[in-house]
Amino acid sequence: MSLVPNQPVPALELSLAGGGAFSMAAENPARFTLVVFYRGLHCPICRRYLTELESLLPEFGKRGVAVIAASSDTAERAEQATNSWALKALRVAHGLSIEDARKWGLYVSRSNGMTSAGVVEPELFNEPGLFIVRSDGRLYWGTTSTMPFGRPHFNEVLQSLDFVIAKNYPARGDA
Repeated sequence: MSLVPNQPVPALELSLAGGGAFSMAAENPARFTLVVFYRGLHCPICRRYLTELESLLPEFGKRGVAVIAASSDTAERAEQATNSWALKALRVAHGLSIEDARKWGLYVSRSNGMTSAGVVEPELFNEPGLFIVRSDGRLYWGTTSTMPFGRPHFNEVLQSLDFVIAKNYPARGDA
């Protein structure tokens, strides 16, 4: 399934590591919600990526952007990632179903066993994706990958948001 800019994104309701829940429908950011789908505890690249994201949360906040990271990991694995990766402020959601991952246009992979991080991959899990959703629930920007590599750099996303906000730049790719 392919998402279309300026159209509503699929529902997203997940439990959060540490307690509580995330609901895309209940989000009320000043401008956007940044949804970062990560592969899970088994992925050392995700660790670096989410650690960097956490360090930039104040910058996203200054731009009116709420942030959530989500994966198909279990609650236990999400808690372990949150703790071992020292994610103190980043909302980390878990339990994304493979069906819902596909609704978001994410690629799905099968386990290759133990990773270089020393953690076994789940039987099935989502590959990375980054989506910027307008405060009214419509897609503004989206990107996915079939691999753990080649993700958008958060500093470039912030620079792009500065341009988008200053120029009231329209969503692209909806023709």
